[in-house]
Amino acid sequence: MPASPIRKLVPYAEAAKKRGTKVYHLNIGQPDIETPPQCLDAVRHSDFKVLEYSHSAGNESYRKKLVQYYKTVGINITAEQIIVTTGGSEAIIFGFMACMDAGDEVIIPEPFYANYNGFAVEAGVTVIPITSSIETGFALPAIEEFEKAITSKTKAIVICNPNNPTGYLYSAAEMEVLKQLISKHNLYLFADEAYREFCYEGTHTSAMHLTGVDDHVVLMDTISKRYSACGGRIGAFVTKNKTLLDATMKFAQARLSPPSFAQILGEAAVDLPADYFKTAKAEYKLRRDTIVNRLNAMPGVFCPNPGGAFYAMAKLPIDDSDRFCQWLLESFNYNNQTVMLAPATGFYSTPGLGKQEVRLAYVINVDAINLAMDCLEKALEEYPGRV
Repeated sequence: MPASPIRKLVPYAEAAKKRGTKVYHLNIGQPDIETPPQCLDAVRHSDFKVLEYSHSAGNESYRKKLVQYYKTVGINITAEQIIVTTGGSEAIIFGFMACMDAGDEVIIPEPFYANYNGFAVEAGVTVIPITSSIETGFALPAIEEFEKAITSKTKAIVICNPNNPTGYLYSAAEMEVLKQLISKHNLYLFADEAYREFCYEGTHTSAMHLTGVDDHVVLMDTISKRYSACGGRIGAFVTKNKTLLDATMKFAQARLSPPSFAQILGEAAVDLPADYFKTAKAEYKLRRDTIVNRLNAMPGVFCPNPGGAFYAMAKLPIDDSDRFCQWLLESFNYNNQTVMLAPATGFYSTPGLGKQEVRLAYVINVDAINLAMDCLEKALEEYPGRV
């Protein structure tokens, strides 16, 4: 199993804090926006004598609520087409396990969410990366690149939209390109849509909006980022493919059931006011604009403007992002403060890529972002490996 590039520097951050250094965490997508009080109250006020297993597919009442939620974003499904999972992570693992045999291949545009690598290792499948470029803002690579990578072992393409780690928002035209590919080559399209609500320019095109490919599309979803409820560990595996649902249910039964309290939380979340996301979205957009403007004002730094999620990828004038990110925590401080970033090498599958790139999660408030950028600007002046 590969180590998490997002979490592997934690011991250095802990050591810095013990030395009395303030660490600004831009390394991990843990929102600081409060979980809606109505959702937490639903858990606090739940009244039952026994904390029982739920159905392996999740509580029927929650699945019916999810049907209502998906309808608001133009996705028409039934409760029977949803399997509630232990976070979005389990939905991805279920997809890999149910759709592929050991030795099969899955194509993923890189850089990609690092844990896809770990999930592939668990399932015994091989990740085939198709490289996207920071110069194009990490747009979908050309269809010819996909065609060259498809073999008899290829079973699926994974897309994260909006993207983690790049923040890129795939257009309707790009999603149509993927539709052509899966139709032509009889592949699954795994769509990780954890950040659906956070699109700042343009509109979100779900894989479930694509027509004529119902049996090919698997939606992998989560409440973690949508409602700032990462610790609830509730996600969803959604498909209209009945045969696939039956196969996936065997995996769901093997792990018994998803978490009960968080299903109660998720059910209450569907009843939040229709304008709930407006405030959170406006706050994230302000943070995005702040961090992107600050980064691009630094000498030698380039950061494309992400269209969604709450991540930005930046190219820095450094020799090695792993070394730089560790140096920030071990050897640097500015006014007794430093910043924790995620080295981009861990988001690429191709060796050697991402050496000058880092991912920044703009999940802290604007004042903190500005202080963190002050630290980064000073660090880039002092870093001995600046190029």
